[in-house]
Amino acid sequence: MISDPSSKYRPFPPIHLPDRQWPGRTLSKAPIWCSVDLRDGNQALAVPMNVSQKLELFEELVRCGFKQIEVGFPAASNTEFEFMRRLIESGRIPDDVTIQVLVQAREDLIERTVESLIGAKSAIIHLYNSTSPAQRRVVFGLEKSDIVKMAVRGTQWIKDRLPRLVGTDVGFEYSPESFSATEIEFSLEICEAVVDVWGPTPERPIILNLPDTVEVAMPNVYADQIEWFCRNLRRRDCAIISLHTHNDRGTGVAATELGLLAGAQRVEGTLFGNGERTGNLDVVTVALNLYMHGIAPGLDFSNLNAVEEIYERCTGMTIPARQPYAGELVFTAFSGSHQDAIKKGLAEVESGVGNHWDVPYLTIDPADLGRKYREVIRVNSQSGKGGVAYLLESEFGIELPKEMQREFGPLANDEVDRLGREVTASELRTIFWREYIERTEPWSLEGIDTVVQHGVSSCHARIYDAEEAREYPLEGVGNGPIAAFVHAMNTMAAVPKFEVGYYSEHAMASGAEASAIAYIQIKLADGRSKWGAGIDTNIELASIKAVLSAVNRSLV
Repeated sequence: MISDPSSKYRPFPPIHLPDRQWPGRTLSKAPIWCSVDLRDGNQALAVPMNVSQKLELFEELVRCGFKQIEVGFPAASNTEFEFMRRLIESGRIPDDVTIQVLVQAREDLIERTVESLIGAKSAIIHLYNSTSPAQRRVVFGLEKSDIVKMAVRGTQWIKDRLPRLVGTDVGFEYSPESFSATEIEFSLEICEAVVDVWGPTPERPIILNLPDTVEVAMPNVYADQIEWFCRNLRRRDCAIISLHTHNDRGTGVAATELGLLAGAQRVEGTLFGNGERTGNLDVVTVALNLYMHGIAPGLDFSNLNAVEEIYERCTGMTIPARQPYAGELVFTAFSGSHQDAIKKGLAEVESGVGNHWDVPYLTIDPADLGRKYREVIRVNSQSGKGGVAYLLESEFGIELPKEMQREFGPLANDEVDRLGREVTASELRTIFWREYIERTEPWSLEGIDTVVQHGVSSCHARIYDAEEAREYPLEGVGNGPIAAFVHAMNTMAAVPKFEVGYYSEHAMASGAEASAIAYIQIKLADGRSKWGAGIDTNIELASIKAVLSAVNRSLV
């Protein structure tokens, strides 16, 4: 990098629009969506999709709810042409879906494009030519007037061929490619010339697509360009203003959203932002941004995992783990404080408090996209007790008391830190089992009988001492089975004196290996406290095992 970038690069000049209105507006409805996955997205692939892959992705786009789909550049190759014909002749295009085709302002390409559309029920012919100073100078070597003639001539060639598409509802779209890098007055001039030739009406408007082909400025500048254009277009009621943003500066989504505020009505983009260079607009992100503000997006991503699977299979692309809404980790919290807040927020939702989604760190309910809550919290060395407790509860029905969470959380984190990686819920369960349930040394229960007479419980237990390899008979009394067993244990000289500080139990989730789990906290004479846990089909036995678990842990 050079020390003085201003000697090589220059800022893009802003638009003079002191009374701009878009900053004070809010979005209230979804735009018209047009997917360009099969054209703009396909041309950006190292290995373009074959016909079968394009058909599968086309059908998925239809399932998602796209009503306008740019299916290709039929004049570019035989493969593109044959794909178009196959869609039409095999009746694969639903009646409520309009196909769109791209073509440059060349007569031979327009002829081939019109030929590809014969028999279609509804189609949009998308004409484009580049208009920016760099394109005029470097690519074409033409003046502005020549560029206007090119666009006007292409429009007329298409209009002259409309009689060949009898029975097809034909719409027309014009793009001054590199609009965002073109002088705004010239963009308006060339679009006005095209409008005059095409002759749209409010009932049959022209689509004027104003692409941010290469991001050259901040998104607010693009919004100013859109608002200025909308204000100054003579026949504004006869045009649908469309956006087609790219992501060179990483602000394609922002540019689109601000462009909609500025007056645009239509958006072109791709699933997950696949496209040239840094990519096209990610339609999924913009649609779900609307959704999380309570606006119906008109697209259905309720099974986003299935959309991702088809997209990756057809394109060979991989969705980044942090891709908004779609990435593997976007609904995942590793941080302990985040996990605790999410856990409490989800508990509030499940309790029925409040009418609107308001869970910390989660802008949208993962379930609305076909995700599960168990994907939300994952555990590594940065995690806290809340995440550990959430996974044990959501996966295995182990509902740790809060104080026990404080004891087990650091123990689990020490083990995770030792492993140096993320751990699964099953691995956490194994750690819990090893620490609490399988604590059978030095003492384990061989058998117990309890009798209640006149409100007093008495127990006769047999305890096995693993260190001495012998069995001890014990007797005790109390106001319940647990109290009687605690009294019996306190008669042993080798056991430090203790009392029960906390007790709880609950049924295990369906499918667990035992039906009940008990949690016991014991308080020792030296001021320490220890937790234990036990599992059994008999809740009384589970409680006794939990006492032994806590006693055994106190001896370590």
